[in-house]
Amino acid sequence: MILDYVILGLYALAMIGIAVYTKNRSGSVNDFLLAGKKGLNGWMTAFAYGTTYFSAVIFIGYAGQFGRAFGLASVWIGIGNAIIGTLIAWLVLAKRTKNMTRRLNVKTMPDFFEKRYGSRNLKFVSAIIIFIFLIPYSASVYNGLSSLFEIVFGIEGWIIMIALAVLTAVYLFFGGYFATALSDFIQGIIMLAGVIIMVLFFLNSNQVDWNLDKLTSNPNLTWFTFNADSKGIYGSTVSLLSLMLLTSLGVWALPQTIHKYYAIRDKKAISQGVIVSTVFALVIGFGAYFTGALSSFFPQTAGVPDANVIPVMLKLVIPVGITGIIAVLILSASMSTLSSVSLAGASVIAVDLYKGKMNPNASDKRVNVIMKTLCLCFVAISVILAVLNERFNIAAIAYMMGLSWGTLAGCFIGPYVLGVIWKKVTKPAVWTSIIGSLVLTVGLIFIFGYDKNGWNCGFGTALKSGVQTSPLIGVICMVFSLIATTVVSLLTKQPEETILAEAFDKHVEGEIQ
Repeated sequence: MILDYVILGLYALAMIGIAVYTKNRSGSVNDFLLAGKKGLNGWMTAFAYGTTYFSAVIFIGYAGQFGRAFGLASVWIGIGNAIIGTLIAWLVLAKRTKNMTRRLNVKTMPDFFEKRYGSRNLKFVSAIIIFIFLIPYSASVYNGLSSLFEIVFGIEGWIIMIALAVLTAVYLFFGGYFATALSDFIQGIIMLAGVIIMVLFFLNSNQVDWNLDKLTSNPNLTWFTFNADSKGIYGSTVSLLSLMLLTSLGVWALPQTIHKYYAIRDKKAISQGVIVSTVFALVIGFGAYFTGALSSFFPQTAGVPDANVIPVMLKLVIPVGITGIIAVLILSASMSTLSSVSLAGASVIAVDLYKGKMNPNASDKRVNVIMKTLCLCFVAISVILAVLNERFNIAAIAYMMGLSWGTLAGCFIGPYVLGVIWKKVTKPAVWTSIIGSLVLTVGLIFIFGYDKNGWNCGFGTALKSGVQTSPLIGVICMVFSLIATTVVSLLTKQPEETILAEAFDKHVEGEIQ
């Protein structure tokens, strides 16, 4: 056990070292958000994308909960993340996003909405939505880590959450996006090695009776989940498809993942990034869900809460010393996500609300200080919500993330994705997507909640059950956003030519061809 603590201590010192090393690389807003004028190479951007994509939520929340529920069929979620959420996303969005942000000189997603559609109100509203709904996602990451350390190391969850928050805040505050990207590269290597080690130890465990007949006799352990429980809107098949689509398409419109394209260097870096990020996502996604599916071979996990499935398995199988490596794996996945989410949340307030709305004449230095301070505030709020959620069991880890991703992707996938590839997207279409998705999210939570429990059930019961359908709600909202944005754009007045000229002018210096 001492060796495990030594490994964790070395990891913490390494992250502090990165903060010290990069402290002079965040002197301006551009440096803090985009790592300077040159941008990052393909390898660093790809690892930053992948480590932001996958966090403790996938290992502790999704893999534990849905790996046990769907068996080997859950692996399709990881495959979808690699193909749809990474490979196709990079091919469609990386070059277009980089060029569009360069043409419009934007640093954040709300900034993009203002200049692409000529509306400061869009910038204001989208910034508020992003800040609010990134907080529960960040909190879900803290909750996932607390489950791991409570079971494996016997440390109370709130202690781990506060320690992680302090560590994340330190290197984010001093180093900004360059520190985040550098740490993501190191953490990504740790994640790849850790996942491979974890899978190998599970497969070679001598503590479990590997009755391989389960792979054919148990419907939940086949590659497909068409069994007795699969029928209907709340059945396992719809649930599995919803999870795959939410976690694969949702990242197309999340500010913390889209931000990676802003700071990529050039065409060569994009070509590298496509390959590296796809391989990374395939290894991590497949490995995480495959591990969760193996929980059916561990009778010790029967009856334990979903968030405790993977930690219980780790405690049973992983030896001392290796446990520290696996803990660093999940810490790495989480810290990279937390720093990216915190950076995205703080930047929309500092850049889009403070400078964009409240004080347009604010100096770059002042905005940078405010943004760093807001990073600390975002981390603090997320930790408080995570502690409250753990103490009062407000929502499962996976569903907190699902609600966050579903709402943000539902609001923005149409306006953002269509906005970078299609000139005809209009401002009324964007408002329709944002307002309609928010209304639809709230409405479907209660419709599904009452439908599952009967229309005479209490408000609290309906709310809790409705939140549990958040992956399905998120997919419905994304489909609504894409359709509504298209239809309303065709029916309303086209954008002004000056706006279109700025957004789609292909003669800007540094344009990626």
